[in-house]
Amino acid sequence: MQTIETSRLILRNFSSEDAAGLLEYTANPRVNCFMDHKLITLEDAAVEVEKRSKDDSHIAVCLKDSNEIIGELFGMTEGPDPDSESGSKSDSDTYSVGWNFNERFEGKGYASESAGAFMQYLFMEQGIRRIYAYVEDNNYRSQKLCEKLGMRREGLFLEFISFVKNEDGTPKYENTYQYAILKKEWLAQQAAAE
Repeated sequence: MQTIETSRLILRNFSSEDAAGLLEYTANPRVNCFMDHKLITLEDAAVEVEKRSKDDSHIAVCLKDSNEIIGELFGMTEGPDPDSESGSKSDSDTYSVGWNFNERFEGKGYASESAGAFMQYLFMEQGIRRIYAYVEDNNYRSQKLCEKLGMRREGLFLEFISFVKNEDGTPKYENTYQYAILKKEWLAQQAAAE
């Protein structure tokens, strides 16, 4: 992935110096969807950072002045490209996004600044037509972020997915909202903001 800079942040591939920062925000996941990505030791984090350094679907969000990692953005294309004869998923014009940030850096606008820059990159540089995000119904911060990014709530999937188990060992299913925005909607919002 190419490096993206905002006024305060750098969005880049993960690198070896990110292990401690990654561990800081993944050791105690605050939402259930990140329980499978929980890291326990610095060694685990170093292995994960090495994997992510070769994977453009995970983007480190770092402070511009210190290069300290404060969180990440992630995503992937979805479904076949309607213009592709092969139907290859890698050519899709629909992209799923998500984020995970260190609680210590909340309330400063970093999530919206980085996600907004990432969306601009996807729409303008990668030719993405539609961006969407899944957000659990009790993850109010992410819902607010989606709305701040101009995404609209498209629907609620009842008992959509399970990330954890109930005390009795049965799956605990999450109600999940889907938010989305089309490139033409995003362009109209950008024009109106000018």
